[in-house]
Amino acid sequence: MGGNAMSKGEKVADWADGRLGVRRLVRERARRAFPDHWSFMLGEVCLYSFVVLVVTGVYLTFYFHPSMKEVQYHGSYAPLRGQTVSEAFDSTMHISFDVRGGLLIRQAHHWAALVFVAALLAHMMRVFFTGAFRKPREISWLIGFLLLVLAMFAGLTGYDLPDDLLSGTGLAVVNGTILSIPIVGTYLSTFLFGGAFPGNELAARFNTLHVLVIPGLMVGLLTAHLALMLYHGHTQYPGRGRTNSNVVGVPAKGRVVKSSGYFLLVSGAIFVMASVAQINPVWQYGPYRADQVSAGSQPDWYMGVADGLLRVMPGWEINFWGHTLALDNLIPLSVGVGLFLALGAYPFIESWATGDRREQNLLDRPRNRPVRTALGVAWLSFYLVSLIGAANDIIAVRFHVPVESVTWAVRIGLFAIPVATYALTKRLALGLQRSDRDKVLHGRETGIIQRMPNGKFVEVHEPLRQEQLHVLTQHEQYKPIGPGVGAGAEDLNMAFRLARQLRSWFSESLYGEGTQIIKPTAQEYQLMNKERTDDHA
Repeated sequence: MGGNAMSKGEKVADWADGRLGVRRLVRERARRAFPDHWSFMLGEVCLYSFVVLVVTGVYLTFYFHPSMKEVQYHGSYAPLRGQTVSEAFDSTMHISFDVRGGLLIRQAHHWAALVFVAALLAHMMRVFFTGAFRKPREISWLIGFLLLVLAMFAGLTGYDLPDDLLSGTGLAVVNGTILSIPIVGTYLSTFLFGGAFPGNELAARFNTLHVLVIPGLMVGLLTAHLALMLYHGHTQYPGRGRTNSNVVGVPAKGRVVKSSGYFLLVSGAIFVMASVAQINPVWQYGPYRADQVSAGSQPDWYMGVADGLLRVMPGWEINFWGHTLALDNLIPLSVGVGLFLALGAYPFIESWATGDRREQNLLDRPRNRPVRTALGVAWLSFYLVSLIGAANDIIAVRFHVPVESVTWAVRIGLFAIPVATYALTKRLALGLQRSDRDKVLHGRETGIIQRMPNGKFVEVHEPLRQEQLHVLTQHEQYKPIGPGVGAGAEDLNMAFRLARQLRSWFSESLYGEGTQIIKPTAQEYQLMNKERTDDHA
C-alpha cells in the first residue's frame, strides 16, 4: 500500500514538474543561503500579520452588511435596543455579541492592522538607516513605501465601516480635509460619499475599497516584493567573509523552519492581545449621528500624524480669486503628504548626490552615515510630535493643563524638536565613529593598569581581532561632488546649472566637511601597532 501510494505521489509530482517546473525551481531556491539577523524579522512580522488580517477579514465578511439602510436594533446589547441604526452598525453589533468568536475575530483583525502598520514602518526605517534601498533595490523600496501608504488607507476605510460615532467623527474630519483641496475637493467628496456627507453609499463604497481594491493591490505588491527579494538576494550586515558578491547565512530549509515558528509567534501574540485588550468597543460609542461628536476622539496611531497637524493648525482662511481657501486644512494636508513623499524619494536623492551606480548588497552601519541617520531620526521625531498633537485634549485633561498650552507646545515642537534631534543624532553618530577609530588604532580597553620601567602608568589595550577590524573599517566613505562635475555643453542651460549646484550642495551636506570621521588607513594602523609593540618591549 505504501509503495503504491508513494508511486502515485511520484507520478503526480512528475506530472506537475513537467508542466510547471516546480521541482527544479525549489531545488534552485533550496541551495540559497539567507543571512540571519534579528532586524530581518520585522519584514516577516509584516507578512504574517497581513496573513492574519486576510484570514480574519474573510471571516468578518460572512457576517458584515455594508449598507447605510436604517433598521431598528434588536440584538443582545440591551442599552441600544430599539434605537435606529444602520445595517452596518447592526451587523457589527451582531458580530460582537451574537456570532460565536465574533468579538475575538473583530479585535484580532483590528490588532493585526495596528501590528502590520507598525512592523511595516519599523521595517522601512531599518531599510532606511542601513541603506538597504540602494541599487538594485530601489523598486523594492518604492513597493514598501506604497504598501505603507496603502496600509494606512486600508486602516482608515476599515475602522470607518461600523458607522459608529467615533468613526463618523473621524470621517467628518476627513471630509473637511478633502473639501479644502482646491478645484477638485468637492468632486472627490461627492464621489467618495455618494453625495453630501455622510451620504447613503458610504459603507458600500468603503467596503469595496477595504475588502477588494486595497487588499488586491497589497497582495500584488507583496508578491512583487518577494519576487524581487529572491531575484536580487537578501542584503546582509558587514562581517568577516561577507562581500557584495556573496551571502553568508543559514540554508533555506533552516530558514523555512524558523519562519514557520515566527508565524506561530506573531499570530499567537495578535490573538493574545485580542483576548486581553479591548479595542474599538462600538457599543460604547453608539451609532453615528451628524449632530453629535464623540469626546476624546483619536484615530489609530498611524493616522495620528494627520489628526495632530490638523489640531494644532491655526484657523487660517484666505480669499483667492473669489474662492475661500481653508488653509487650516490645506496646509496640514500638504505637510503630511510632503512628509511621506520626502521619505519615498530619499533613496533617489541620495543616489543622485553620490553618483554611485554600483550594486550594494552590504548594509551600512547607521553611525557611518551620520547625515542620513540624523535625517531619519528628525523625520520620526516630527511624526511623534504630530502624534502627540492628536492627543492634545486627552493630555490636557489627564495633566490638568490648558489645551491651548498643549497645542502651543506641539506647534513649537514641530519646528524645534526635529532640528534638535537632527543635531543630537549627527553628533552621536560622529562620536561613535571617533570611538571606532580609536578602537582600531589603539585596541580595546582592558581596564588593566600597567606600570612601565620608567615609572609611568599606562592602560593596557588589547588589539582587535581581524573580524572586528573588518567591521569597523570596511565601509566606503564618499567624497562630495563638486559643482563642476558633469559640466559640458549644457552649461548654457540655466536649469542644468541650478541642478548641478543643488546636487553639489546636497552632496556636500551628506559627505562634506564635518559629516564623517576619516577612518584609519592601513599605514596608520601599522604605525600605531609598531609603536604599541615598541612600548611594551
